[in-house]
Amino acid sequence: MRSWKVPVAVLAVALVAVGCGGKRETSDTGSKTAACEAADGRITIATGNSGGVYYVVGGGLAKLISDNTKLKATAAETGASVQNIQQLVAGDYDMAFSLADTAADAVKGKGAFEGKPQKIQALTRLYPNYTQVLVRASSGINSIADMKGKRISTGSPKSGTEVISNRLFAAAGLDPEKDVQAQRLDLAKTADGMKDGSLDGLIWSGGLPTAQITDITTSLKDQVKFIDITPQLAKLKEVNSVYDKGTIPAATYGQPADVPTVVVPNVLLVKADFPDANACAITKLVFQKKAELEKVHPAAKDIIKEKAAMTDPVPLHAGSLDAFGG
Repeated sequence: MRSWKVPVAVLAVALVAVGCGGKRETSDTGSKTAACEAADGRITIATGNSGGVYYVVGGGLAKLISDNTKLKATAAETGASVQNIQQLVAGDYDMAFSLADTAADAVKGKGAFEGKPQKIQALTRLYPNYTQVLVRASSGINSIADMKGKRISTGSPKSGTEVISNRLFAAAGLDPEKDVQAQRLDLAKTADGMKDGSLDGLIWSGGLPTAQITDITTSLKDQVKFIDITPQLAKLKEVNSVYDKGTIPAATYGQPADVPTVVVPNVLLVKADFPDANACAITKLVFQKKAELEKVHPAAKDIIKEKAAMTDPVPLHAGSLDAFGG
């Protein structure tokens, strides 16, 4: 098994037009000479909430693909990881961003995919997501356990954030359905709720920085604070070994000190029948043009080629194996 160790880590470009899904229209020629050259066609990429990093990086990736291959790619706003995998398998999308823990659940038939293993594969491991837990300073919340009875945004329904939120509650001895006033909100509504006082706190899994989190911390300043959730890490690792310790640097959101937190890698997913040549071409493109993705969002700096193939237990696609040299 490969290790999931994660390196410890605005918007500058307009996103490409957002698509609403659609079947793949590509085919693999099977030619050895064209083994890493994408065929003509259209592909759609499932990303995440419009205020999150998936959406920004996904839009940048779609533009890279459209500008540098025969494929025309569009990026779609979604509820993120769980929904992305469900709709990827259903054929609504051709590629999908996901948190590694959710993807691991999918291939093992666990969690939201209980008893139904999903036939997905990874093109590459991406940057890590940081679990960002932000609360109102007046809420009395200093730990996950303190969230009992509080109004907490746990992310969009069927998102990777919601998966992590519920696991954090359980790790702290809370019942997500009874002990917390969970608000299943997207990031834009979460930001509104924090600013108008209708929320006591939020849990968000995303790259650094996340624009909506910047908006909240800039608007509310010392009325909000981040909390350390690493006391729950040991129990999280019992559920899934991909969880690791990381740090949100103080400068990211203008905080007085660094914040220890839990990080999870992201993966770029496809179905097993995704054409090998397209997979190879797109995987190579991610690393050949990584500097362009970094201009779209700084989280892309943490896409590390040496760790790109570390996607276990999610199988690496054969085309990506070719891209990485076998």
